[in-house]
Amino acid sequence: MAIITADVPAPVVASTSRVRGLQCRECGQLYPRAPMHVCELCFGPLEVAYDYDVIRRMVSRESIERGPHSLWRYRDLLPVTSDRVVDSGAGFTPLLRAENLGRALGLRNLWVKNDTVNPTFSFKDRPVSMASSVAAYDFGFDTLACASTGNLAGSVAAHAARAWMRACIFIPADLEPSKISGASIYDPILVAVDGNYDDVNRLCSEIGDLYGWAFVNINVRPYYSEGSKTLAYEVAEQLGWRLPDRVVVPIASGSMFTKIHKGFRELSSLGLVAAGNVKMVGAQALGCSPVVTAFKEHTHDVRPVRPNTIVKSLAIGNPADGYYSVKIVEETGGDLEAVTDDETVDGIRLLARTEGIYAETAGGVTVGVLKKLALRGAIDPDETVVAYITGNGLKTPDAAAGVLAPPLHVAPTLSAFEAAYKDLLARTGA
Repeated sequence: MAIITADVPAPVVASTSRVRGLQCRECGQLYPRAPMHVCELCFGPLEVAYDYDVIRRMVSRESIERGPHSLWRYRDLLPVTSDRVVDSGAGFTPLLRAENLGRALGLRNLWVKNDTVNPTFSFKDRPVSMASSVAAYDFGFDTLACASTGNLAGSVAAHAARAWMRACIFIPADLEPSKISGASIYDPILVAVDGNYDDVNRLCSEIGDLYGWAFVNINVRPYYSEGSKTLAYEVAEQLGWRLPDRVVVPIASGSMFTKIHKGFRELSSLGLVAAGNVKMVGAQALGCSPVVTAFKEHTHDVRPVRPNTIVKSLAIGNPADGYYSVKIVEETGGDLEAVTDDETVDGIRLLARTEGIYAETAGGVTVGVLKKLALRGAIDPDETVVAYITGNGLKTPDAAAGVLAPPLHVAPTLSAFEAAYKDLLARTGA
């Protein structure tokens, strides 16, 4: 195991010109590749800047299709410049035609992007693959860290183990026990903080500066967030190199939402798909829905809230990319909607009984919002719609436990079974 040091690693010079550096979203200032995330001039957020003319000469549908059956088939569109990567086999997850769920909602061309099957059972393996690769092999960090609402904790711990790095994970103390054990198994330093995610994140910002660790969602956030673009790349490729008409995406910080939009735009600008507009629909839990509130109040001012919801994975009250998420929804003609905790549980059960997919609470939010918009008539029944299911239900087993039917309890005789079965049919009308 590598030994922790307090020295900040020196940036490594990029080995390819396809990555220009980091650029401020607000003022446009360009910086060299480095472990930083805030503009020194205007304090705006930084993101990776590419030379798309170079990429256009490197990438084709054929070159991508020759790649591995993982997110690394899109390597030339991603920010890693070292020859080495931290590869857990994440990505290229199934895109499933959801005929049963579509029939229930009156949607004739509905698809589900099933990211529950990634190595640590959530989409977080995508951005963490980017962050850990850049941190370990581009910048030489020896400690990988994060502030997490749960899924990120497990993914960071797993990728740190694969990269032979030290892991230090900070979580809210009231996190679901299943997510705590899901991270603890990789033997990280696990720190439970009294407070919500925003409190944890503020503490981590101070620790990162002091210890010189690679915090995936702070000082290496620009690289980390790029991993979520692969959710757009895969959907377009799996649809036969075409864009969907509409996608429904859960929103926590808004990073995944904005990067899926960026991924679709990149494919169009590079000529890998025909130009088109993907309507971006954001889904939040009502108990933590500052982005939805801003949209419905026709403002870009996303005001922080204190989360109060069972959907811990989306419980970020001060979303870093909230403003940009609202702008994207407006630009694409999309929508933003929230559902209650009860509607979230109904969404989990609806997806399970129609498509056989067990989603965590964030997936329940996605399906709940999809259902609400479909029943409202806000979605054309013939649109190609993709719902992103980003985490496995085994991460949040208690969410629906209280509303599930108990098993039939019978003696080991045929007569006992038949009596109980007939009683069940009478009670349920089946």
